[in-house]
Amino acid sequence: MAKSSEPKIIAQLREIAGRDAVTCDEDELLVYECDAMTTHRSRPLAVIFPRTTEQVSRIVKLLHENRIPFGPRGAGTGLSSGAIATGCEKGDRAVVIEMARMNRILDIDYANRRAVVQPGVINIKLSQAVAARGYHYAPDPSSQTSCTIGGNVAENAGGPHCLKYGSTTNHILGLEVVLPTGEIINLGGAGADTVGYDLLGAFVGSEGTFGIATKITVRLTRTPQMVITLLADFMEINDASRAVSAIIAAGMLPAALEMIDKVTINAVEDSVYAAGYPRDAAACLIVELDGLSAGLETQANRAAEICRRHNARTVRAASSENERKRLWAGRKGAFGALGRVSPDLLVQDAVVPRTKLPDVLAKIYQIGAKHRLRLSTVFHAGDGNLHPNLNYDGRDADEVARVHAASKEIMKLCVDAGGSITGEHGVGVDKIDYMPMIFDQASLDAMLMVKEVFNPMGLCNPGKAVPAQRMCREYRKGFDFATN
Repeated sequence: MAKSSEPKIIAQLREIAGRDAVTCDEDELLVYECDAMTTHRSRPLAVIFPRTTEQVSRIVKLLHENRIPFGPRGAGTGLSSGAIATGCEKGDRAVVIEMARMNRILDIDYANRRAVVQPGVINIKLSQAVAARGYHYAPDPSSQTSCTIGGNVAENAGGPHCLKYGSTTNHILGLEVVLPTGEIINLGGAGADTVGYDLLGAFVGSEGTFGIATKITVRLTRTPQMVITLLADFMEINDASRAVSAIIAAGMLPAALEMIDKVTINAVEDSVYAAGYPRDAAACLIVELDGLSAGLETQANRAAEICRRHNARTVRAASSENERKRLWAGRKGAFGALGRVSPDLLVQDAVVPRTKLPDVLAKIYQIGAKHRLRLSTVFHAGDGNLHPNLNYDGRDADEVARVHAASKEIMKLCVDAGGSITGEHGVGVDKIDYMPMIFDQASLDAMLMVKEVFNPMGLCNPGKAVPAQRMCREYRKGFDFATN
């Protein structure tokens, strides 16, 4: 559209970020109407691509002053609809602040084992940048080849190796943040204990509702001296579940302990991620141990023996680094491989105590059968973080309704078993209605009070994380973005 006819706000945003840094073309906006959780969609009013903290601050101030809801977005790999542009009222649209162009590694400090990055840095790029010096960035979501560290901070992302190394929050030392009012603040520090409240800990995992991280200081981890990766296959999924509990009960702490079921195995083996998993197995376990080379083979032998005691048909160790990478490529590519099964896939996320895995898994498959859905599981078995996957066709309204009904039943099942509604994907839009399953109203009100301190108008990523009766205070109902 000609500049003379551009809406006032669009012109102001382009003045801040550059003409090529703002899009409001409906065809281009279609790309941003959902994240990897495609069951929820909301097309934004506009998408802005800032390059500096100062630009983010000015953009946010402008949107805040004009009462326009907005939210940050990274690579869009999230699985809770946390990055979609929901407005303050049903049917309203918001602005997406896309952080992909802020993608530089700003500093690497090997002596103090830390790095400073912008939020758009791809997760695996940081590990690749420090690998030659014997370091890596430990959080490794399955989407690590495409997800951003800023998005990982927003969702407190996990990954297969969080069993031993912890999730994102355990590796964030400091943040530069643009608050929802446009002010710039710093949380945390360079690694030492800081005085006052742990606002850094509160921000990580706040799902973009507390502000936008524009600079991130992370902890670097030494690459282990030795890694042994085992693949155990079972003809009964319950045997694999019991082996998981037995390994942990034996006092072992694997770096990762992952389970893949038969449907997933065959989807992977039919795809470009083929890893050599046995197709006839009911389940496979990937057991990875790492650390000092002294004694590690003994630990691996113990883990293998525990698997055999629980009826593992075979247990083998990866014979080379290439084979190890293949086993992990299959596991991390599983969600992509399941795209071969049906047009759409809903990857759910819940947590149960490890000892409850056999019973809960059996009931999850029953829920899938009850709703006539193709259900599979691939998950972080070591910490009980389940990923029930529901294949469906989004063009079939009845099937979509059955997917949502099954999801709700799975959440309740996991909560009733002593678990939670999310282990790493966040609440976002997808699970916001399930929050009362695990929190009473007083607890939810306390969360909302904390949110109001950071986000007093509720304009920053509304409709995520914590349910509220009115998401944006003093919001102008019927605000016309196009003519303002």
